[in-house]
Amino acid sequence: MDARTDDLTPAASLAANGRTPPEPAQRMYLEHYGLREPPFSITPDPRFVYLSERHRDALAHLLFGIDKGGGGGFVQLTGEVGTGKTTLCRLLLEQLPDNARIALVLNPRQTPVELLESICEELHLPIDGKRGSSKALVDALNAYLLDAYAQGLRVVLIIDEAQDLSIESLEQVRLLTNLETDTQKLLQVILLGQPELRAVLAREDLRQLAQRITARFHLTPLDAAETERYLRHRYAIAGGRHLPFDAPAIRRLHARAGGVPRLLNVIAERSLLAGYARDTTRIDARLVDMAAREALPPVPHASAWPPVAWWLPAFALLALLVVATWPRSRNQPTEPASPLAARPTPAATPPPAHVTVAAAVPVLDAGAFVDRIDATDPSPLSAWQALLARWQLPTDVGDVAIAAACAPVLAPGVHCLRGNATLDALSAIGRPVLLSLHGRTHPASALLLGSDALHVRLWMGDGMFDVERLALLRAWHGDYAAIWRSTGPLPATLDPDDPIAHAWLDHRLPGKGAIGTRVRDFQRTHGLRADGVAGPETAFALAANDPGPRLRQALD
Repeated sequence: MDARTDDLTPAASLAANGRTPPEPAQRMYLEHYGLREPPFSITPDPRFVYLSERHRDALAHLLFGIDKGGGGGFVQLTGEVGTGKTTLCRLLLEQLPDNARIALVLNPRQTPVELLESICEELHLPIDGKRGSSKALVDALNAYLLDAYAQGLRVVLIIDEAQDLSIESLEQVRLLTNLETDTQKLLQVILLGQPELRAVLAREDLRQLAQRITARFHLTPLDAAETERYLRHRYAIAGGRHLPFDAPAIRRLHARAGGVPRLLNVIAERSLLAGYARDTTRIDARLVDMAAREALPPVPHASAWPPVAWWLPAFALLALLVVATWPRSRNQPTEPASPLAARPTPAATPPPAHVTVAAAVPVLDAGAFVDRIDATDPSPLSAWQALLARWQLPTDVGDVAIAAACAPVLAPGVHCLRGNATLDALSAIGRPVLLSLHGRTHPASALLLGSDALHVRLWMGDGMFDVERLALLRAWHGDYAAIWRSTGPLPATLDPDDPIAHAWLDHRLPGKGAIGTRVRDFQRTHGLRADGVAGPETAFALAANDPGPRLRQALD
């Protein structure tokens, strides 16, 4: 019986063993792990909230804008489904200053007039006799905002799921921010939405609204270290003493959930159920995989076998690895993996994306671009190989694998960075970078080779092409990976209080004065988070003028 149930999914295994949590069985399930309550419930509970550094930064700026704010305008907060936008909104509402008045719109699928009515209702304005009239509703709002300003109150409009606002409704919201005194706007607007909101606000006909956005935040999934802290935090809050997931299981959880907190909760809860069904308190990677297969929606395929476009490149890569290592395995002792820059680039293999072709570059429309993403192998290895080639670094299989792990230091003087930025910020730095794209069926990686006012140039899969900037923004959420070189030794820390770091920053930062102020000024002008901390993204931007490959700034 045990041998057979060991191959069942968690829910099926529970049924086979006569165990089906909820109610009394749930109590036994909790006792099995020494818990007071379920640690990974997807029901919002403020006690279980874990905020990453990016979440804390966004919350602090939102609270500052409401409490001590400035000129009003728009704040844009985006993030993938499940990354914590609604949680952040709840925390914001719980920590509001006493002088704040909030209008919270949860259903953005309204006409402009209906949206005005909803805002008035949220602010408890008497609008009987004014319904259906935009002018009457705006007049009522204007009178309320002026009265609130006289009382020292701050009025904030928060719109959740803002990517679903119609263009007309967005324009109506923009017009509301025209309500102002001689010194200050009367309404602060916070737009919460999925990454599609960024593409919507990049439209040419919404440029007036985009210019009024004073702060933009994008919530990225948790990284591997944050994932472990997240799991330990929730498990401890639920009364657990020792997290049952071993190290490989935590890594598998992070990979399966992609660092998205909601998916982490779902898979982790299923994994605990699987452990309970097997009467074990230790969760390994195999149980996590089993739980993920049950909890996550299946990836649609036309047949039981993956498409040829997916497995053929992987098979070719495997064959290349076997061929490359076969003579060494027979005639030479096995050697440990060498650092990335320890071996010269093989002369017999030209770099796959070292493209400077004079022939006409095809221009893809939005539909053809998404088709290209779907037809590209989701493995990022070929794109990494192309990026290494641009930097004239070794591009054999082992080197590509080392680079794709993106350790902060790949080799002496060679650095790697993963970040999130706007296209304008990356264009200003001017280095080729890997972009993480999202198609209809799976993601893919592309190498950014150039950009101008209308188009970007990419290398992806087996060739180079141009695509409209707006089409790229719909498929790209800002995630990128970059390689850069440092001329001379890079300090271990860029803390301005360290003398070596101070000298390094002083040499590279424009202007004179305090290093912290110059770092913030540099960050603002380069579209970086202006926190005055010279982190990896700032160091990458500071090295923009050093020798190395450049983006094309004019596409022909």
